[in-house]
Amino acid sequence: MSQIGLPFDWEGQAQADNFLIGEANHLALRHVEQWRDWPIPISILSGPARSGKSTLGRHFIALSDGEVIDDAERQGDEYLFHQWNIARDSGRPLLLIAQNAPTQWNVTLPDLRSRLAAAPHIRIAEPDDMLVRQLIETGLARAGSAFSPDVPEWLARRIERSYAAVADLLVRLNSLSLAASRKISVPMLKEALQISGTSPIIATDSLPEQGQGSNGEEER
Repeated sequence: MSQIGLPFDWEGQAQADNFLIGEANHLALRHVEQWRDWPIPISILSGPARSGKSTLGRHFIALSDGEVIDDAERQGDEYLFHQWNIARDSGRPLLLIAQNAPTQWNVTLPDLRSRLAAAPHIRIAEPDDMLVRQLIETGLARAGSAFSPDVPEWLARRIERSYAAVADLLVRLNSLSLAASRKISVPMLKEALQISGTSPIIATDSLPEQGQGSNGEEER
């Protein structure tokens, strides 16, 4: 089964209305869409794996006719410096995409390091509870997996808050649906997922309610 890009690959179509938006990524989306307001024609987008950075990169290209360098932190200093100068001189916008913030890149060229430090930088955070639930529900629906209405909420309260964990879970759930040839339900998940030592499920029914700490008091 193919991998799932979150929060979701648009199957080659860079359309903002297909991008699932939450507290974790709405500022990044707005930053990309307001590329004309950047103080310089270069900006940096970072975020965790599977967080939709490349999806936003395609959206940026469609909007601006600009250029994207994906996995920028693994590119050579001289190459990045050259592309930076081209964008600066031509005015054609350039978006550098990376998993880590530029302060964590292994940059040895002083001129590039100073440019990176001065460039606008926006970061996608790991998903909040609501976005996790939306990702699970949308991922199952797009894959054509039948599921009970309570499944996304039940899973969202028990899964690690990361895009990678959600993507891995969706692959497992869709495989489970195909193998079982029946609707995914909470009882099925309890049996199939929590038995597996490699399951992304991180807790059981003893988890505190959302919005509460481990002592039962509401978190602030």
